[in-house]
Amino acid sequence: LWSIFDFVMPGFLGSAKAFIKNTLTPIQKHNDKEKLTALQNKIELLILRRLKKTVLSELPDKIETPLYCEMGEKQEQVYQYYLSKAQNDVRKEIHEKGFNKSRIKILTIITRLRQVCAHPSMFLDDYNGGSAKVDMLEEVLEEAIDGGHKILLFSQFTSMLEIIKGILERKKIKHLYLHGGTKAKDRMDMVDEFSESDTSVFLLSLKAGGTGLNLTAADIVIHFDPWWNPSVENQATDRAYRFGQENKVQVFQFIIRY
Repeated sequence: LWSIFDFVMPGFLGSAKAFIKNTLTPIQKHNDKEKLTALQNKIELLILRRLKKTVLSELPDKIETPLYCEMGEKQEQVYQYYLSKAQNDVRKEIHEKGFNKSRIKILTIITRLRQVCAHPSMFLDDYNGGSAKVDMLEEVLEEAIDGGHKILLFSQFTSMLEIIKGILERKKIKHLYLHGGTKAKDRMDMVDEFSESDTSVFLLSLKAGGTGLNLTAADIVIHFDPWWNPSVENQATDRAYRFGQENKVQVFQFIIRY
C-alpha cells in the first residue's frame, strides 16, 4: 500500500520507515483499531473498488461448489502416520528454534499432508491403495464430458498432474497439459487447440497457468488441491470466467473430509 501511494503521490503516507513504525506495526502486531481507522479515513477517497460483475454485467453466473470425499482405508493409514509424524516434528521444531524460525519447516510438513490427501503415490513408489480424490475426479469427468463440457483442471503439484494425465491417457480422453516448462509459443498454440478442437480437459499447473490465459471455451473449473491463497485460485478460475464467456461457469474444489 505504501509503495503504491509513494509512486502516485510521493510523501502522502510519509517515509517507508515512518509508515512501518507508526502505522503498519501498530496495526499488524498490536491490532490498533484507532490507527487502522485513521489509515482507512485517509485513503478511502482515493481508492475505487469495482467488482467484476459491475464492470462486466453481461457475464453469466459463476457457481462455486466444494466437493467432499473421504479417504479409503489404506490412504487414511498413510495420512494418520504422516499426521502423527507431523505433530511430533512441529512440536520439536518449535521447541528447538521457536515458531518464527520454524515456518518454512512447518510449511513443508503441511505440504506433505496435502500430498497424501491428493495421492500418496506422489512420493511413495510402492503405494497402491488408491486416492479418494482421484475416484471422485473420474466420476466428475465422466459426467462432465458426457454433458459436452470442457474442463480446466488445476493442481499445484506437477507430479499429481502427471498421475491424472496417465488416467486420461488410459481412458482415451483428449487432453492438453501446460506446466512451467511449456514454452510461451506452445502455450498459445495449446490455448487455440483447446478452444477450437474437441479436447475435453486442460491440465494446468497452478503457477504456470493461473494467469495470462484466455480459456473461455471451458465452463467447468476443478481445483484438485485448494491453494493457500484464495485470490490465486480466483485468478486461475478467471482463465475461464472472464470477458467472452457465454456459459455458466461451475467451479469445483476437491476437499478431503477427515
